[in-house]
Amino acid sequence: MLSKLIKFLLTLATAIQSGKIYPENHPIYSESVKEAFISLQIILQDEKELVLGIVDKELAWKDEILFDLSRKLKSFIIYLESRDIERMCFYYGLSQKELSKFIYFFSTPKKQIQKNIQEYLAQHEIRHISAGKILVLSDEKHRKDKKPDNLLNQYETSMDSLTKSVKKMLNSEEVDYLDLRFNILAVMENFMGNYNELLNLISIKKKDLTTFIHLLNVSVLSMFFSSKLGFSKEDVIDIGTGALFHDIGKISISQKIITKTSKLDESEFDKMRSHPVHGAKILLKYKEDMGILPAVVTYEHHLRYDLKGYPKMVYPVKPHIASLIVSICDIYDALSQRRTYKKDYPPNKIYEIMNKGKGTLFDPVLLDNFFKIIGVWPIGSIVSLNDDRIAVVRSSNEKDIFSPKVEIISPEQKGETINLATCDKNITASLNPFVEGKKYLDLV
Repeated sequence: MLSKLIKFLLTLATAIQSGKIYPENHPIYSESVKEAFISLQIILQDEKELVLGIVDKELAWKDEILFDLSRKLKSFIIYLESRDIERMCFYYGLSQKELSKFIYFFSTPKKQIQKNIQEYLAQHEIRHISAGKILVLSDEKHRKDKKPDNLLNQYETSMDSLTKSVKKMLNSEEVDYLDLRFNILAVMENFMGNYNELLNLISIKKKDLTTFIHLLNVSVLSMFFSSKLGFSKEDVIDIGTGALFHDIGKISISQKIITKTSKLDESEFDKMRSHPVHGAKILLKYKEDMGILPAVVTYEHHLRYDLKGYPKMVYPVKPHIASLIVSICDIYDALSQRRTYKKDYPPNKIYEIMNKGKGTLFDPVLLDNFFKIIGVWPIGSIVSLNDDRIAVVRSSNEKDIFSPKVEIISPEQKGETINLATCDKNITASLNPFVEGKKYLDLV
């Protein structure tokens, strides 16, 4: 029975993943639902009902906690909990249409559903499935008082999954693509519009920003940028995956070289410059499951728009657009990261530095669009105005990228929103949340 249950849960997770990528009438989604339905029917023919629970982030069936399966489906469990699901009950007589509608609930972004699971099941006449929270009378008050996972907790969960996947690839081990794919989808849903808020949070919590954090940040930013450019959901996920592993070759190089503060010697330079080739070789081993794009992005992200970067090629060709997107996000994040041991670049200085590379380092059209979308002063930036008040940037202005809309947070008229494009106020400085802006974080 346990092997049948494992098969069903894996096919269910795959079907939810497919539904998050493909529309409800797409053949790939339909086929994944069919596989989940067949595996569930095999169980229900014997058991008549299947009751599953999630207890302390572990899958539970009957009196058994499925620790091994819970580890394999960690991202899937976290996702179910984010949709307020702690139990699922499937009953004999269930139709494939009912299961399809049930899966579609999880495949659709929460803000589009606007219903809890019970309302959704009733509306769609799904009579052979029940789902929701596990309510225990003694801890009902505790559950009411329990706060949902915040942005930083979600980020750290994604970071944990990413780190494990990268380390497995570096050791040529088998990677759990189901968990990885769910993690990328979760990243896309949770962080795509929160890049700068996220950067502020991890700047305070993480004093030693690692290469792993950089990989996830670049993935978040690349998905946000490409989605705003109009790429399809599937393409956005592919670009995000490429960004997620763009520096995997660098990680495999000696940490001593990466963190060395003195000037690198010639052999060390050569080794560092080989990281795109080395990284592409690692990812090519996984192309059957991940596709070719991550290897392409890894190989090309230092080529530059004018092809004067590295690695050197006998017959240079224009980099893939995904590589050009990741290249912009890569440099932007590297300049944006706040550390105790390096000079902090304010947003307007980052804009100035990157614009010097327009047409050489970067595709000029993509770079212009990047700053139209992100703005010179990104959303979430804590800034000081020319009237000495402190504000947080709330939205960018594509027509005037230097003049976003801001909300005053100190010292007076707190909550006032100002469109800097239509008044005589302007931003004079960005406050680093790691240093002088730290005291305003609670107000943001």
